[in-house]
Amino acid sequence: MDYTSGMVSLLGAVRKEMNGAVLDTMRYYGADYGLNYGVAIHTLREIAGRMPRNDGFARYLYLQQVRELRIIALWLAEPERLTPADFAFWGGGIINSEVAEQAAHALFSRSDCVEELLAEWCDKEALLAYSALMAASRAPHVGREAAVNAIVAAVGKNPDNHIAAQGAIALAVSVRVDAGTLRDALGENAGNPTASTLLEEVAWRADY
Repeated sequence: MDYTSGMVSLLGAVRKEMNGAVLDTMRYYGADYGLNYGVAIHTLREIAGRMPRNDGFARYLYLQQVRELRIIALWLAEPERLTPADFAFWGGGIINSEVAEQAAHALFSRSDCVEELLAEWCDKEALLAYSALMAASRAPHVGREAAVNAIVAAVGKNPDNHIAAQGAIALAVSVRVDAGTLRDALGENAGNPTASTLLEEVAWRADY
């Protein structure tokens, strides 16, 4: 496959779907990229869905400084080929919460090494931790102990961070761990802002 020709073709399809209103909203929320056409996520998924998965082409697209190409790349990557050696490559493109979420949904949650991702990324900065936590919350084979350990690591590393808290909440709810268990596991970190948000939300959900 000629990657350059494939990219040019994709850009043509993307330009037809440009949306200025979406673009303005994304800028307001700090989701700027090098180049951004403001195409809706569901449209990008539809474009990617018309193509076969191709890990090499996905990696080529992911390195481009174009929002739409980077997101399409995540849906073209082959989850079954993902190994821990690849974490640094994909992590290098996670520049905001949108890419973190799409990477979690499209790629990481579908791989067989989600627990390894949790162990490696939840002790890193918030965007990587968030992506790993969100991926694990969607994956069907994450163990409860691995989940709790990852939450503890993410909360300890990011003691006052909203997206780290949201990722931790998603995983805690997914593996059905209660607020009391989390509080005990968090230990001295149970009182930090990220932990407080996590514990309040998990307790609230348990009540309903």
